[in-house]
Amino acid sequence: MYFLISKLFVIFIYPFTWVLALLLYAVFCKNARRKQKLLITGVALLYIFGNSLLIKLFARMWDVDTYPPTSKIYSSIILLGGFASEGEDGKGMFNQSADRFIQATKLLTNHNASHLLFTGGNAEIKPGKFREGNFVSGELKKMHFADSTVLIERQARNTIENALFSKKLLDQANLKPPYLLVTSAFHMRRSLLIFKKAGMDVVPYPSDFLIKGKVEWSDLLPSADAFSLWSKYIKEIVGYIAAYFKHI
Repeated sequence: MYFLISKLFVIFIYPFTWVLALLLYAVFCKNARRKQKLLITGVALLYIFGNSLLIKLFARMWDVDTYPPTSKIYSSIILLGGFASEGEDGKGMFNQSADRFIQATKLLTNHNASHLLFTGGNAEIKPGKFREGNFVSGELKKMHFADSTVLIERQARNTIENALFSKKLLDQANLKPPYLLVTSAFHMRRSLLIFKKAGMDVVPYPSDFLIKGKVEWSDLLPSADAFSLWSKYIKEIVGYIAAYFKHI
């Protein structure tokens, strides 16, 4: 039920939804004064969430900083799914979050950990046959990683299930904590909270940084990309608050 509600609710937390609702209300509102306030509010939100400067400043506070691996060898990397999608042919393909996979495999190649655990299935409300775990398993074999160093979890639909199912697999494999946790920088803060509540000792290794570069004057200009980024971060904030109060 939690999974279904989270999927259906997400559309209502996107800034574009708020702006669209305000502007539509203004179009059909007959009260002139209220119509004016709605239009002003809608335009103001359009600028605020289309402002690259604000999202850059927020991301710098929210994102978890890069963790430089030490000489310590961890028993396992935990790689969270979300970087592979189902193509039109039904087969998997890497998406814009593929840096998660790149960084995790580099850690394994550089012997920062002896094992790699991938966790991820199909997060669609009505999942088909595609499982991200199957795709990742195939990609790791193409890179000639030994089967003995890889653990694949294929059922998790969200971060809570990532944590619970990973813990079970790692316990079964007798791999002791702490573990290196690899996911996108914007998703790391929520992931750390959830894994901690699941009783797992993890060290963050963020990847896929969406906000890069210095703050510039041009960031004050409206940008469609800023809207998209705010949607991702607001989803994380809401997810973090929900996870904080949820018993895992």
